Amino acid sequence: MKSCRTRGIRNIFVGTGGKDDDIVKTSQFSRGSLAILVLALAILGACADIRPSSPSTVTKRAQMHMGTLVTVTVLASDKNVGDRAVQAAFDEIKRLEQLLSTWRPDSELSRVNAEAGRQSVKVSRETFELVVRSLELAQLTRGGFNIALGPAIEAWSITERQHIPDEQVLELLKPLVDWTSIQTNKEASTVYLPQKGMRIDVGGVGKGYAADRAVEVMKRAGAQGGVVALSGDIKAFGMLSERSGFPVGIRHPREEGALIGIIDLHDEAVSTAGDYERFFERDGVRYHHILDPHTLQPARGCQSVTVIAKDGTMADGLDTGIFALGPENGMALVEHLPDVEAIIIDANGTLMLSSGLRDRLGAP
Repeated sequence: MKSCRTRGIRNIFVGTGGKDDDIVKTSQFSRGSLAILVLALAILGACADIRPSSPSTVTKRAQMHMGTLVTVTVLASDKNVGDRAVQAAFDEIKRLEQLLSTWRPDSELSRVNAEAGRQSVKVSRETFELVVRSLELAQLTRGGFNIALGPAIEAWSITERQHIPDEQVLELLKPLVDWTSIQTNKEASTVYLPQKGMRIDVGGVGKGYAADRAVEVMKRAGAQGGVVALSGDIKAFGMLSERSGFPVGIRHPREEGALIGIIDLHDEAVSTAGDYERFFERDGVRYHHILDPHTLQPARGCQSVTVIAKDGTMADGLDTGIFALGPENGMALVEHLPDVEAIIIDANGTLMLSSGLRDRLGAP
């Protein structure tokens, strides 16, 4: 394969033309960060000499969903199959947004939040599954990942008001962010928040879940391989010719436009949590959006955490949970999990690699 120069981040998400590439603004799901430069998508879009491993066409399109730009790239046997697979992916992501977005007052999770302290709410299989997975991730990370943090996140309003809440205010919010009190009933498919004012927000895991589901429907539509990228949450399957997977570059948390390395994804997902996309500084202190669920203050142990896992739900939830746990505890957790790897840059800028990545992280 010839070498080719990848485009800058603002030129990566480029559609192929046609009505399906219209950027259709939908309700905001979460304010994702472009934490990962999707080199696979840049390469597919920019280099005509790339060929799939079998006679195939490449289809790539972008639309706005879940409050971020979603890019879907498909390798398929012909253009019609590719078009169907891409559209199936966007339709699935849009459907999930309508169930899960707390920016939509009519979504299932918005109804769960509205009934907090009053009654349980029956939800769809997908919503119930994601809430249960989120609670499992909370248990796994000792509460580092917490879908009940909504009241504390609103108190900080990092991007809107750049407000530093009083410690007494945060202390009063702690009963409302207790994820262990969330009640689920599998037989009835219901979710219940026992205290008025509690709120579930799956923005920290929903994009990874949507990427997983989108890949499933793409495969059923006949796609041979491809990439689904929802901001910094990426799921890939299949491979490019002459490569063992899809190459993804990991952004440096302090050097604009720089990469710390490149990873080839092998039917895997990758997600990054960092302190550099949504933050403000005051008196020399950086206040960012990733809160320590125990103190309700910005977590201070890491600059960025990148997780590679077999499914996007795991990668998306673990990166935030590990960020809150801190570098040592986070890496110890990763080393005990099957099919999970991580790249952690701690508060001092020191790079930590899990054992399974030491031979996989390539130079940028």
